[in-house]
Amino acid sequence: MRIINLIENTEGTNGCAYAHGLSFYIETALHKVLVDLGPSGETLENAEKLGIDLKKADTVFLSHGHYDHSGGIMPFSKLNSSAKLYIQKTALEDYYADDGIVPNAERYRFIGIDKDIAGLPGAVFLNGDFKIDDELEIFTVKNKKYEIPFTNKRLLKKAGDGFIGDTFDHEQYLVIRSEGRTILVSGCAHIGILNIMDAYYDKYNAYPDMAVSGFHLMKRTPYHNSQIKEIEDIAHKLKQYPTQFITCHCTGLEAYALMKEIMGGQLGYVHSGEQVI
Repeated sequence: MRIINLIENTEGTNGCAYAHGLSFYIETALHKVLVDLGPSGETLENAEKLGIDLKKADTVFLSHGHYDHSGGIMPFSKLNSSAKLYIQKTALEDYYADDGIVPNAERYRFIGIDKDIAGLPGAVFLNGDFKIDDELEIFTVKNKKYEIPFTNKRLLKKAGDGFIGDTFDHEQYLVIRSEGRTILVSGCAHIGILNIMDAYYDKYNAYPDMAVSGFHLMKRTPYHNSQIKEIEDIAHKLKQYPTQFITCHCTGLEAYALMKEIMGGQLGYVHSGEQVI
């Protein structure tokens, strides 16, 4: 099995472009999978630089309905029209970020996906969990035991003439079983990585060997003490799982450093273009 990052927020060691967004290429015994496709066609350029032939990809998994994970899908579709694209139906709704009052800028910024994605011939729209085969399975979170992390409160969904808080029912998570290992792959874990791990255990009565996910704890302004405590509490809880965690993208390097201090070798960070396994 190979898991290679195709694009991420931070610069790696191999000259790949880096940008706010996320994409992974995963090669198993049976599949060549893309988890998200980053914010733009730069993802495809990085894949070429890394020697990955995206024409051979057979499966695309969209973790949720935000532009920074889906911007490369339409460029990819011109390169590869045969891959199946698995997406929750609700990912097609209109999602926004509340940027607050900023001079000369709109407060509510559209962060949803390109609606042309809905017309792609390989698109498979899901309403919850779905088993692709013995290697690949998709699950969703139905019940939340933990509060959604504080950084997600500014993320909204259009409702009529106004907005409501995003419940992140458009998020989905990929389970990969290959070579005797089980890997859980998420995008941003907007709903909370603790809720995802809890839902995983409820469904499978076990924990994954590895979880690869952003934690969406990044913040443009300094953290308050209560927010630092929340990040540290998440790290302490994750440390109790028998799982190796690899994070990236929306976790943010400051939050990662706080968590790393608690989790040590149980937590790693993958930069743009780097290989996880």
